[in-house]
Amino acid sequence: MNERQQKILSIMEDCNGEVQLQELKKLFPEVSTMTLRRDLINLENAGYLIRTYGGAVSVKKVTNGIKEEDAYSIRATENVEAKMKIAEKAVPMVEKGRSVFFDAGSTLMCLARLLPDENFSILTSGTNIALEIVKKLRPSVVTLGGQINRNSLSVSGPYANSMLDNLNIDLAFMSSSGFSLESGFTVGNIYECELKRKVVKRAQKVILLMDTSKINKNLPFTYATLEDIDVWICEKPLPPEIEAEAKKCGVKIII
Repeated sequence: MNERQQKILSIMEDCNGEVQLQELKKLFPEVSTMTLRRDLINLENAGYLIRTYGGAVSVKKVTNGIKEEDAYSIRATENVEAKMKIAEKAVPMVEKGRSVFFDAGSTLMCLARLLPDENFSILTSGTNIALEIVKKLRPSVVTLGGQINRNSLSVSGPYANSMLDNLNIDLAFMSSSGFSLESGFTVGNIYECELKRKVVKRAQKVILLMDTSKINKNLPFTYATLEDIDVWICEKPLPPEIEAEAKKCGVKIII
């Protein structure tokens, strides 16, 4: 790591764990944008940050300074780099002027953090995701009501399901705790399963955000199969047999 890269990390620390390439250009006027971009690439490869559109966010910020090992915190610190890469690929698919649903979970939290401060209409079952989005000035955010799951900080149950009956969903960005060809996309909570199933049914387009570490993991409750989703965003190629079945079902795979 050279001296300039050390300064970039220091700047990120002073700027709440985020930095924009344009800001770096102002701070290092003698350095080309291409060189600064290479600095960010090198720092990402070294594990210090994750590059985003127009800048970067520190890995420390992504994990949110977690100290207590509660259930959600443990999940939030797993496969952070993979989740951020998936979230980066999902950002351009969030459309203005559409009704967009954000599922709960740590990968969707990464997407919420990367979401540009623009006029999006977001509906979410994640209490933490709603709090993250409301920090921005332009997006509107609506939360479902119901019981909060400590493992995912999601809201589910009869009240949430009833609210969904009166809402339209254009794009649904979904997460899953596990997947296998035999069981499909699975979760460990029956109420979450019912909510996710209803969201998938009501959405015009379903976009799944799931890293490959969850493949061939089966939890008790199935909320969707490959036939129910339109896009699967992951951080690296899927196993050949799963990729073949996904394409057979018309699923677009984004790596």
